[in-house]
Amino acid sequence: MSIPYRHIAVEGGIGAGKSTLATALATRLGTEPLLEPFADNPFLEQFYLDPERYAFPVELSFLAQRYKQVKAALSARTLFRDALVSDYVFAKSDLFAKITLPKTEYTLFRNLYEVMAEGMAKPELIVYLRPGEARQRAQIEARGRSYEQDIDIHYLRKLEKAYERQFKAARGSRVLWVDTSKVDFVANSDDLDGMISLIGQPWKVGVHHVAP
Repeated sequence: MSIPYRHIAVEGGIGAGKSTLATALATRLGTEPLLEPFADNPFLEQFYLDPERYAFPVELSFLAQRYKQVKAALSARTLFRDALVSDYVFAKSDLFAKITLPKTEYTLFRNLYEVMAEGMAKPELIVYLRPGEARQRAQIEARGRSYEQDIDIHYLRKLEKAYERQFKAARGSRVLWVDTSKVDFVANSDDLDGMISLIGQPWKVGVHHVAP
């Protein structure tokens, strides 16, 4: 299949279906997806139990993981090599840190982030999935990660607002805000085809609110 973008990032809140869609899209394109190794973060489970104590180490760990992973993927790619499909944008690190860290720790984090973000290639297309609160909760429950089951709905809403602020302007990329509240691209192949067809359209730089 042909998609006019060589660097695509799938984003969304916790449990939105980012990894599932990124994997399916990469498979269609004949490449390997770049998936966040969340299980490798040694502080993640502790963070959900005690956010104030573990926010800084969890965010630093994610920052380092994402930096190394994206840099390695971009350096391995050539003009005529595989497309890059990831289930996150690098700016996700800063977005989460703004929410979870107190001001003094965020200032230090931001200094490190700016050094790492300098020169980092931005996706040509960002696909933001919006399943809605009820669907998001159901998907979090269905994937069965014990430490996610008691996530505060207010935290999920804060993340949604943070993503809205982050992507309210395109900043050189094409941003698709996709309403997936009535889409099941896991169980329904037609829904998946519809999503991939939507992604493959020749979008102009800017922010687009769409539904499959």
